[in-house]
Amino acid sequence: MSETVIEIAARSVLISGAATLLASTWSLPAAIVLAERRTLPRIVLPVLESMVGMPTVLVGLLLYLTFSSSGPLGFLGLLYTPQAIIIGQSILVTPLMISVSYRVLSAASRTYGELAETLGATLWERRVLVFYQSAAGLVGAVVMSFSRAVGELGVALMVGGNISGYTRVMTTAIALEVSKGNYEIAVSLGLILLAISSSISVIIRLLGITRVENGT
Repeated sequence: MSETVIEIAARSVLISGAATLLASTWSLPAAIVLAERRTLPRIVLPVLESMVGMPTVLVGLLLYLTFSSSGPLGFLGLLYTPQAIIIGQSILVTPLMISVSYRVLSAASRTYGELAETLGATLWERRVLVFYQSAAGLVGAVVMSFSRAVGELGVALMVGGNISGYTRVMTTAIALEVSKGNYEIAVSLGLILLAISSSISVIIRLLGITRVENGT
């Protein structure tokens, strides 16, 4: 395996990992708030779930218009940088992370939150208990979001520009190498991406996130 392939794979993991961590800073608190409300999830959750399958090219286009020189945030100089990809991927995975985290926290809140309340626990003590009991499921939600981020193409291509040694990630590199006829590199990157996705699927099953989503 060439150094170029390893470099691109490592950059993909770092960028998507940073995007997932960034998204978790607002997605997990939002999920906690939703889990503590009775009527709000009925309004917000269907909207979030409908946005889970949002086309990545649409997110990329909106961010391109925002970060371009004539856009409202063009003065930041973020277009065609890894930071732009991180922002785009964090926005992309937010609906997924909130939706899955909400279901995990809601189930734990019904079981442990109500029990803690009857024992006289304070609001923060209840939250700590629910969060602790939901830890495995929340990790699964974060891992699932990372899988969504690392496998996307539209955002990385449109706001990253596929610049060699700077913003080129696995998905954009695969598209480029196929167009050039360099199938060996494309297949190598594809196998790495497949290995990452397969590993994530195993982790999610081990954490029991599938059962949480099905409500069992």
